[in-house]
Amino acid sequence: MATSARRKTAFITGAASGIGRAAAEAFLARGYATALVDRDEVAGRKVEAQLRTSGECQFIPCDVTDDAAVRKAVEATVSAFGRIDAAFNAAGIDGEKGKQTADCTMENWQRVIAVDLTGVWSCMRYQIPQMLASGGGSIVNCASVAGVVGAPYVPAYVAAKHGVVGITRAAALEYARQGIRINAVCPGMVDTPLTRDFMTPEISAALLAECPIGRFAQPNEIASTVLWLCDEGSFITGQAISVDGGWTAR
Repeated sequence: MATSARRKTAFITGAASGIGRAAAEAFLARGYATALVDRDEVAGRKVEAQLRTSGECQFIPCDVTDDAAVRKAVEATVSAFGRIDAAFNAAGIDGEKGKQTADCTMENWQRVIAVDLTGVWSCMRYQIPQMLASGGGSIVNCASVAGVVGAPYVPAYVAAKHGVVGITRAAALEYARQGIRINAVCPGMVDTPLTRDFMTPEISAALLAECPIGRFAQPNEIASTVLWLCDEGSFITGQAISVDGGWTAR
């Protein structure tokens, strides 16, 4: 730990795939020791083995809906690396699709809110004290364009992501003078396993037609924004940064 304590440390949820994994790669390339936090232990161990050639990292199993597990994951990160300088709370699900608000099931509502909103709050409530103890840091929460504009047929997801933007702004105001910056990144359509699970040629064509830039983002394009917010965006806090190919510019 003596060697690790001299370098910056990043804590990333959802690190086993998609945007979370891309962020882990970006932070490792920048020289951060990185905690790879994910509920999928098989995928997480595989990613850990693949990324160890890029830098110092450790997989930590954690379901963000389990508050005690989140606390243990944060403690394990500090035990391994000495501190937390940057956090990217990227774990999330989209839940049921294609249902109007009155048809959204209670099970779907509770699950999406638990992962996408309560999970983010749970992470921050353990990350912030560690950052305060070490003199500050930067947190980026993964919201969505559905956190800044409406989107039909995914009401729980839209509610959760709007909530992420709200809690990001509240916390940013609370800790701005204590050396912690807190922002949200709001991706548009990103080419990840999560989007591929429901994407048909028809859905893909319709979404591309609505995107001014004419393509989906790659995970590394979101990751580079997260890294920039943590490393270079020193006067930015409380913001919801859309990385959406112009989707919300209309």
